[in-house]
Amino acid sequence: MAAAAVAAPDTKIEQFRDAVAKLDEISENEKAGCISLVSRYLSGEAEQIEWSKIQTPTDEVVVPYDTLAPAPQDLDAMKSLLDKLVVLKLNGGLGTTMGCTGPKSVIEVRNGFTFLDLIVIQIESLNKKYGCDVPLLLMNSFNTHDDTQKIVEKYSNSNISIHTFNQSQYPRIVTEDFLPLPSKGQTGKDGWYPPGHGDVFPSLNNSGKLDTLLSQGKEYVFVANSDNLGAIVDIKILNHLISNQNEYCMEVTPKTLADVKGGTLISYEGRVQLLEIAQVPDEHVNEFKSIEKFKIFNTNNLWVNLKAIKRLVEAEALKMEIIPNPKEVDGVKVLQLETAAGAAIRFFEKAIGINVPRSRFLPVKATSDLLLVQSDLYTLVDGYVIRNPARVKPSNPSIELGPEFKKVASFLARFKSIPSIVELDSLKVSGDVSFGSGIVLKGNVTIAAKSGVKLEIPDGAVLENKDINGPEDI
Repeated sequence: MAAAAVAAPDTKIEQFRDAVAKLDEISENEKAGCISLVSRYLSGEAEQIEWSKIQTPTDEVVVPYDTLAPAPQDLDAMKSLLDKLVVLKLNGGLGTTMGCTGPKSVIEVRNGFTFLDLIVIQIESLNKKYGCDVPLLLMNSFNTHDDTQKIVEKYSNSNISIHTFNQSQYPRIVTEDFLPLPSKGQTGKDGWYPPGHGDVFPSLNNSGKLDTLLSQGKEYVFVANSDNLGAIVDIKILNHLISNQNEYCMEVTPKTLADVKGGTLISYEGRVQLLEIAQVPDEHVNEFKSIEKFKIFNTNNLWVNLKAIKRLVEAEALKMEIIPNPKEVDGVKVLQLETAAGAAIRFFEKAIGINVPRSRFLPVKATSDLLLVQSDLYTLVDGYVIRNPARVKPSNPSIELGPEFKKVASFLARFKSIPSIVELDSLKVSGDVSFGSGIVLKGNVTIAAKSGVKLEIPDGAVLENKDINGPEDI
């Protein structure tokens, strides 16, 4: 019996390999990558974290941002640094969760500008100011590729080189028999998935872009999510990495109660490592969520040396933790195996974290985030979203909007203009609520429309520490 049980994974991987070999829609590199991932998953090679070996990283491992040397003031020195840099935005996500079609990066964020517009304007102003040549790379998925190709045409007259490449396309795996879903006739988009942003390293190499960048004398890539408005080029960080020959840097920032599930950096057996909540034994989950014990979390702003990527990809050394992601397609239970780019930190030499200000982490994941960045809490300068100095509190207001606000179009239709929230601590809105223009919100405000009742907040209303259930409470 024992022998048969051990043989089962081998049989599964052989059957999977044979089925994948017949899939004409993907490249040989994609087939090999997919088979390798499935084979690692079936072998159960996942390392268990020994909780007692976890150590808090020192300031040498997670460097405080304010201890970094200032960036050089000399324009030629600045140009020389920036000419070694490439910016890469992860552009594989769709805007579906916010009720939009197409890539998420084309949602309008502020003043009619999309995420992608702002990214291009930022790099344009950098290239213009320093006379440098920082290119922009967009890693698309098969879901966003065609739309992105059309969208980038509008930037053809800018002073910035824009390159796109696709991350891998892997077949979803049918849970019941561990065969690829497309081999069972599901050949449309639903049969496939992009295997997480850990795929950025092999895809950058397989696309040929990595060799091109190295031949141009580029040394570092700054990788970030396209929806993080705080992920802008920081010359101090770049200068530090080049001076200290760090192959990899993860930007981390202090946790708040909203970030307790975010991955954190630890020192483990002499190396810096990302610890995700999924790796934490059940009995230690509450400890992991503790802001006192694990004080920082991963922003997914990553700086990585290009030669090191080349070396590790060619050696097939980047074996990041596998994240199993179960889904259902037309009633069939399937599995997606994914990896995260942050988990690669432990494979690079002289890898560090930098504990950066919270301003470098400003993601827009929902319309509640859109409310923040469209309000008077921020202004827009050269494509950069700058926080209003009139906001005294270091943290942003907590905002919860009901399902009526979930889609961008519904959200916009419910505001004549975005209220002033510079002095707001928290806002909770539920039910059929709409806002007039020139409204000011302060302190803690809760607005809950009764079921079946439309509640309109009138133009010019000033709401401070209010609990509103009907017009009489305004």
